[in-house]
Amino acid sequence: MHSLLSRLALITSLFIASASQAAALPDLQGRTILAVTENAYTPLNFIDPETGKGIGWEYDAMNEIGKRLNANIEWQLSSWDAMIQAVKQGLYDIGMDGITINPERAQQIDFSIPYMTSQQFMLVRADEDRFTDAESFAANDDLHFGAQAGTTNFYVAVYDVLDGNEDNPRITLLETFGASVQALKSGDVDSVLMDATSARGYIGANPGAFKIVGGPLGTEDFGFIFTPGSDLVEPVNAALRSMKTDGTLDALNKKWFFDYNQ
Repeated sequence: MHSLLSRLALITSLFIASASQAAALPDLQGRTILAVTENAYTPLNFIDPETGKGIGWEYDAMNEIGKRLNANIEWQLSSWDAMIQAVKQGLYDIGMDGITINPERAQQIDFSIPYMTSQQFMLVRADEDRFTDAESFAANDDLHFGAQAGTTNFYVAVYDVLDGNEDNPRITLLETFGASVQALKSGDVDSVLMDATSARGYIGANPGAFKIVGGPLGTEDFGFIFTPGSDLVEPVNAALRSMKTDGTLDALNKKWFFDYNQ
């Protein structure tokens, strides 16, 4: 009897805590939030081949944040190289594209708390046998990376694998992350650096095409970006904390990094 009562009390207290947390979230009263992404970073944001619509982890997370804050999310698209500047200028309220939180970017825009932590790995073709890690890649001058300029992937390739020269001809610059992966698949480049979550996404979406070699090349935190001084930072952070507490973020990880690619 005492055990049953204890369990009922625990369930009741958890329900009250959950309801209290939900009630404590800011109410944005139907405000429209302009959210921008690129649709080129599987599985965080990409085009659904069946519907032609944007889908992915960041779409689901941001839409859920909108529900919790009583806000309407209006989606827009931007290229990676223009996104941070556009958010900085207030053309969009919030941006996302697997954007690494770092001091240089934090001087231009405001960040949310991290919504994901990941590490950089070397994605290669499944039949690659000329190198097995960053050291053997760097030692072979015939090998090339594919990367987008100004991304974490680019800087890790330059400073953690190669010689620190940002003009190194062994890095082929491409306009989008998806184009880098396509260049790898077609043999135009030999490796693309990406976080582990996206690497799993590409491997799952292209059975037998890719694999990962070597170990992690660093750890990075992803965050949403805002116009400097935005009043949305704290509400979004509050929603993210609630989603972490109630398991929503874990459920999204399972959906997009495991279940989606089975």
